[in-house]
Amino acid sequence: MTWLILGLVLFLGSHSTRIFADAWRTRTIEAWGEKPFKAIYALVSLLGFYGLIVGYAEVRLEPVFIWQPPIATRHISLLLMLFASILLVAANIPANHFKVRLGHPMVLSVKVWALAHLLSNGNLADIILFGAFLVWSVMNFKSARARDRAKAQSQAQVSDDTAQTILPKISATLIAVVVGAGLWGLITFVLHAQVVGVSPLG
Repeated sequence: MTWLILGLVLFLGSHSTRIFADAWRTRTIEAWGEKPFKAIYALVSLLGFYGLIVGYAEVRLEPVFIWQPPIATRHISLLLMLFASILLVAANIPANHFKVRLGHPMVLSVKVWALAHLLSNGNLADIILFGAFLVWSVMNFKSARARDRAKAQSQAQVSDDTAQTILPKISATLIAVVVGAGLWGLITFVLHAQVVGVSPLG
């Protein structure tokens, strides 16, 4: 459990600077330079990710069950994972409806992913892991939306001639949905069982 907790602290902590210390992050980048900051950021993130993998693998060997999820939650989880996969792909495709309307589909994807796994898993390790990611994603999304509002207010004086509005494209949205559904199918029917050792289909 120690490795799991340490991994969560390092990984989620390194991804939380804009939530809790955005001004410090800006000053540090200015003082160190962007590349050194990103290098240290990446190193801490990788160490945290390694801790997550090692810790979660160890804890799974001796699971502590808190509750037994009903069978129905598996079906709900599969449906939620479809949405999570589409949002994940949408984060990397410009001008799709999800990205334009929601603003931060990557963070929402993590939120839906964490919720889906909390619903379908009842042991202590899963509750700690996915619960931590769910709380982080909620705070991250709230922080990101607050920055968006602040940015919009600062640009309120920009004239209509220079202001740019991104309009969503149906083609980009369709690509996000199709590729996201394909990713969901690949994970559900192939990768999850091979990588995690457990099939989402039971």
